[in-house]
Amino acid sequence: MPLKIKKIITSFNPLKFNTPTHQKKKYNTFEGVFKPTLLTILGAIMYLRIGWVVGNAGLWGGLTVVLLSVSITVATGLSIASIATNTRMGEGGPYAMISKSLGLEIGGSVGVPLFVSQALAAAMYIFGFREGWLFLFPEHSPLLIDFAVFLVIFIIAYISAGFAFRVQYLVLILIILSLISIFSSSLTWDSSQTWQDWGDFPNINFWGVFAVFFPATTGIMSGVNMSGELENSRQNIPVGTLSAIALSTIIYVILCWWVARAAPPQELINNYTILVEKARWQPLVLMGLLAATFSASLSSLVGAPRILTALAKDGVIPWGNGLAKLSKNGEPRRALLVSAGIVLLALLLRDLNAIAPLITLFFLLTYATINLVVLVESSLGLMNFRPTLKVPIIVPLYGILGCILAMLVIRPFLSLVAIAIVLGIYLRLVSLPKEKRPADVRSGIFTAIAQWSAMKVIQLDLTNVRAWKPTFLVPIEDGSQLLGEFRLLLDLSRPEGFLQLLGIATNNQGETLSLQLRELASSFRHHRLLTTISVMKVELESEGIIAALQALQSAFFRPNILFLRFPEQASDWDQLLPVFNEAKQLEVGVMLLGLHPNAGLGRMEVINLWIRPQLEDLPMIERLEKGNTDLAILMALRLSKAWKAQLNIISVIPQEQDRKEAENYIDSLRDLCRIPATANSLIIVGEFPSCISQTPQGDMDFIGLQSIPDFHFVHEMINMTGSSCLFMSDSGSESALA
Repeated sequence: MPLKIKKIITSFNPLKFNTPTHQKKKYNTFEGVFKPTLLTILGAIMYLRIGWVVGNAGLWGGLTVVLLSVSITVATGLSIASIATNTRMGEGGPYAMISKSLGLEIGGSVGVPLFVSQALAAAMYIFGFREGWLFLFPEHSPLLIDFAVFLVIFIIAYISAGFAFRVQYLVLILIILSLISIFSSSLTWDSSQTWQDWGDFPNINFWGVFAVFFPATTGIMSGVNMSGELENSRQNIPVGTLSAIALSTIIYVILCWWVARAAPPQELINNYTILVEKARWQPLVLMGLLAATFSASLSSLVGAPRILTALAKDGVIPWGNGLAKLSKNGEPRRALLVSAGIVLLALLLRDLNAIAPLITLFFLLTYATINLVVLVESSLGLMNFRPTLKVPIIVPLYGILGCILAMLVIRPFLSLVAIAIVLGIYLRLVSLPKEKRPADVRSGIFTAIAQWSAMKVIQLDLTNVRAWKPTFLVPIEDGSQLLGEFRLLLDLSRPEGFLQLLGIATNNQGETLSLQLRELASSFRHHRLLTTISVMKVELESEGIIAALQALQSAFFRPNILFLRFPEQASDWDQLLPVFNEAKQLEVGVMLLGLHPNAGLGRMEVINLWIRPQLEDLPMIERLEKGNTDLAILMALRLSKAWKAQLNIISVIPQEQDRKEAENYIDSLRDLCRIPATANSLIIVGEFPSCISQTPQGDMDFIGLQSIPDFHFVHEMINMTGSSCLFMSDSGSESALA
C-alpha cells in the first residue's frame, strides 16, 4: 500500500469509518443467495442457445455438454461451500475467500479483474435484453433501449440491494411462468416425437459447442458477492449456492430433452427462438427472456461495487479511503458510481464481442483460484481449516483442471492474456510497501515445502559437500559487538548462507539483548540474508556457546561454522579452549576473527590467503584435509568476490629446493579449486615470521588454525601482518574441490 494512502486509512477509526447510521439489512439464504444465483444462471443462453446446442450435438451430446459444464460449477460450488463453512466470511465474496487464504496480493490480483468483469457483464446482459426487446419492437432505437435499461438498473441498485432483491421476485415469477409456458405446450405430451441421439456437429465441433454454452454456468458468484450482508454466511452460501446449481441443472436437462423433440436438428441450429415459437404462450417466454437478462444485469451491478469496496478497504486500489465509504443505509454507493461508469463506457462501445470471452476467462480464473484454496488448505492439514462441509481432495483438483480445460477451449490466446493481466497486478501488489497483515495460509504452504525439502535432504545426504553452504553461529554478548563486523559477516554469508545470532546474557539484560538482536537480524534480513536469533541466560559465555552447539546438532540448518572473536585480554584465552574442543567433537568449523586495533577492515581491496604447502605424494583431497585449508580457501574466495578484491595466495617453504614441488602444488590447487586466474601466487623461502614482511599488505589475511589453537601465534600474526586476520579450522563437511 502506498504510504500516503496507508496514513490516510489508518488515521480513521475503522469502526466509525464504515459504520452506517442505520443498521445494514441482512439477507437470508433464499433472498441473498439462492434467488440471485438461480436467476443469473437461467439467463439468455437458456432461452436462445439451448436449442442450438442440442441441434449440433444431439440429445445425448447436448446433455454431455451441459453436464460437463455443470460439473465444473459443482466442483467450484462445493469448494465455495467448504470455505464458507470454515469461517464467517467478510465483505468481498470470492475476493475475501482468496485473500484470507492465499494473501492479499493473490486475492487482489484476482479480485481486480473479477470486479471489472462483473461490471462489464452487466453491460453484456443489457445488450442481451436489447436483442430480446428488438424482437418485440424492432422499430425502437437500440441505443435508447440500452440507456433506458441501464438507468432503471442503476436507480434500483442505488436505492439498495434489498430493493433490487424485491424486484427480482417479479423476475422470478416471470421466469417460472415462462417455464410453465414451455413445459405445458402440446409438444411435451406428444409421444410421437423423435429426436437425434448424437449430433453431426455440421459447422462446429464438440468443444466449440461447449465454449458457447459454458458461460451459462458462470453465475454462481451472485450470491457469494453478498457475503458481507448475509445473516449467516456459513449457512446461507453453501445452501443457497448448491441448491441453485442443483435446480438450474435439472431445468437445463429437461430443456435439452424438450428441444430435442421440438424440431429437426437443422431448425434447432438456425432458429434461436425455438423456445418462444413452440411454447404454449409465447409472450410469457419473451417476458421471461427479458426478465432473465434484466435480473442478471441487476445482480452484476449489485455485486461489482461490493467487490470494489472490499478491495478499497484493503488498500489494493488507489483512493481506497473514499471508495470504501458506505452510505447511511450501508450501501456502497461510491463504489456503485465507479461500477456504473464502467458499464456506461461499455455501452458506448456498442459491441463487447471482442472481450466477452475475456470476461468468462476472468470468472474461470476466480473459480480455479477458489478451488486452489481448498486444495491447498486440505492438503496441508492445517488446524484452522475445519469446514463442517468437507469435500474430497479430488473435488477441488477436478475444479482446477476443469477451469483450465474450459479456458483453453474457449480462447487459448485470450487465456494467456488473462493470466498475464492477473500476474501483472500481482507483481504490482507485491512491490508495494507492506504493512503487518493477518496471517494467511501461505506460511503453512512454505512450512510444508520446507518440511518436504528437509525430509528429502535427510533421505539423500545431509553432508553432501556439493550442497555445502555457510551456516554461521555467532555468539553475541552485546548488540554493538557486530557493528564493526556487520559488513564482513554479510559478505561471507550471502547469497545463500544462513546466520544464527546467539545472544549470551551473562547478567539480567536478557530482554535488552533480545531487542538489540531483533533489530540486528532485521538489518541482515533487509539485505536478503536468512537470519534467526535466540538468547541464552548463562553465567559464562563459553557455557552458553557449548550448550548451543550441542542443542543445534539436531536442527535441520545446523551450524557448520562457529564465528568467534579473538579476546583482547590474554586472561580470556583459556576460556575458549573448551569451545574449540566441543566444536571439534561436533565437527563444526571455527572462524576466529582477530580485528587489528588500528587497521580494522582496511580498504577491503587486498586479501592474503596463506597456504601451507603439502608436498607429500597424496591425493589433493587428503592434502587439503591435512593442511586444514578447505574452509580458508572457500571463505577467501567468497570474500574476494564480494569485495572485488585482489587475492594473493602465499606459501612459505623452508628451503629453495622445495620451490618446484610447492609451485606444482599451488598450480594444482588453483586448477582443482577453480581459483580465478587473476589471483597472484607468491612462494617465499625462509622462516615464517621473517617472511611476513615480504608479502603484500593485506586488508584481511586468511590463515589456517590448529584444532587446538595456539593463541600466542594468533596474537603475533595480527601484529606482524598489520591487518585483521581470519583464522580457520575445518569442520570436515566442506570441500574446496567440490
